[in-house]
Amino acid sequence: MRVGIVNTKSANFNSVLQALKRQGLSDTEVVISDEVGTLKLCDKIIMPGVGSASAVMAGLLGCSLEQVPQLCKSEAQAHSELMDFVVSCKRPLLGICLGMQVQATGSTEVPLGSGLEQIKTLGIVPGTVHRLECGALPLPHMGWNTIVHNGHPLFAGLPDGHDGHGAFVYFVHSYCLDVGPHTIARCNYGQDFSAAIACDNFMGVQFHPEKSGAVGAQILRNFLALEG
Repeated sequence: MRVGIVNTKSANFNSVLQALKRQGLSDTEVVISDEVGTLKLCDKIIMPGVGSASAVMAGLLGCSLEQVPQLCKSEAQAHSELMDFVVSCKRPLLGICLGMQVQATGSTEVPLGSGLEQIKTLGIVPGTVHRLECGALPLPHMGWNTIVHNGHPLFAGLPDGHDGHGAFVYFVHSYCLDVGPHTIARCNYGQDFSAAIACDNFMGVQFHPEKSGAVGAQILRNFLALEG
């Protein structure tokens, strides 16, 4: 099996790479690339992202951060070979953190001084990513928290949390996607939000499985075991 990590120019790819290697799957090759020809040869795709939604979109579009507001305005439909590959991907694809958030329709995490209320993202699932409405709780939401999931295969073998004993995973984020029709796991930090989403072969987790110990390792193994 070949796993492709999409090089969005905005993530710690080595941490994901090492987490995959720790699974001890001798028949699994992992490549990090932004070359569509290379990614097309992969059986599974992982799309990490840290920093900001605009930074991830810049990586996918192959443009500078300063160009994102013009290319990703609400009336615009930006394209690149890499972005088109991601949106049309038919293989299992897992977005991590901002790699999940950019699967939404849009994000209010805009570059300073852009004058925009939101930027357009990939539009794989409906909804707009927005700043967490967490009251007096500090931002970013950083650290361990429990999730409640719906039994999606990504969470096979993990407690679902409906009895109050959910799996602990590690979060670092200030923006979120509300719970919606494609939510497969939720978390609460001042508000309920999507901890994981799924739409056909596309999946995303707001937390970092590569930093979530045994639970995160199980999620990565489950993803690698998916048919596709």
